[in-house]
Amino acid sequence: MGIILPLVVVIIACLTIWKTSDSFELASQYLGRKLSDGVRGATINAIASSMPELLTSLIFLINIRDAEGLSGGIGTTAGSAIYNSMVIPALVGIFVFFKLSSRRFQLTRRVIIRDGFFLLLIEVIFIFILSGNTITWLDGLLLLMAYVIYLVIMFATMKRSQRLSGPKTEVEFDAGDTSVKNKWISFLQLNLNQVFIGNEKINSRNSWTLLIVSTTIMGFSCLLLVQACEYLGADTYYLPGLGEFHGLNIPIMFVALILVSAASSVPDTIISVRDAQKGNYDDAFSNVLGSNIFDICFALGFPILVYTLVYGPFIMPESITEITLELRLILIALTVAALLIFLVGKFFTRTKAVLLMVIYSVFVTYVVLRG
Repeated sequence: MGIILPLVVVIIACLTIWKTSDSFELASQYLGRKLSDGVRGATINAIASSMPELLTSLIFLINIRDAEGLSGGIGTTAGSAIYNSMVIPALVGIFVFFKLSSRRFQLTRRVIIRDGFFLLLIEVIFIFILSGNTITWLDGLLLLMAYVIYLVIMFATMKRSQRLSGPKTEVEFDAGDTSVKNKWISFLQLNLNQVFIGNEKINSRNSWTLLIVSTTIMGFSCLLLVQACEYLGADTYYLPGLGEFHGLNIPIMFVALILVSAASSVPDTIISVRDAQKGNYDDAFSNVLGSNIFDICFALGFPILVYTLVYGPFIMPESITEITLELRLILIALTVAALLIFLVGKFFTRTKAVLLMVIYSVFVTYVVLRG
């Protein structure tokens, strides 16, 4: 019961994020309709689909308010980055190979090199920030400024003609019954597209409404994720009216590395797979790399900046510093491995997809044993 109950909460939160990610995809597809291929995946799609990581990092700090809370945010963002680099490209490949009956597909190397180089640079900055025992608001600001530079580079490299006269695709879906009664049912089912668009055409107003409402619901889901993560990592925890229960008694970072990071990466997975379904392979992969950059720079940098401005700098205990050192080395090593797999050869094949899944399985096994 002590472990089962938090796991049930994780599943419920994951399903909620999965349902609301449909609205994320619809809104981001419309808002980014004028962006060129690769840029849309690395910016609009990546930011929208990475909201769970940002919200989770914030809630970890708000709930725990110490270095342990920061370690939960680090575990979430780093674990999500590893999941994105390994699992999502593999799932994209599996979908293409089995659903579209294609043995391979080609990626634009320029897109992979551009985003991959910047991701490695960000991870070096990340390593530098975590190398000391104290983390201040300047560290959070440094991560945020790095992301601003990344966005400037993204839009500067997009051709003017593509930016001004990009494809103006109509985003449509089956509205079904749009009566007031049915809209309430749809809201309970988290079918937000039907509730907030209905028979209307999608536009900027209802697109932003979808993003805001989805973010709010995901925020509640992330709160459940964080609480379940705390219970799983604790030695014992108490639930009013139910009594005391035993957890796994492991550092919260290890729980966040696997469960929370995978659950918060559901929108990234769905958006990338659906991009691949439409033949937008560059967007599918640039969303992965762009999401990783957003996770490290903004989803971690923004909470650090806000928290340290209000409560002062973090003093990292030696035990957490040791764990984060291992995590930093693993993160950059697996990023290099993923980029090499993407870039070696002209095509992404089934062998590459299987290799990525094997590497991630080894990582999960290591985390479980280390925890």
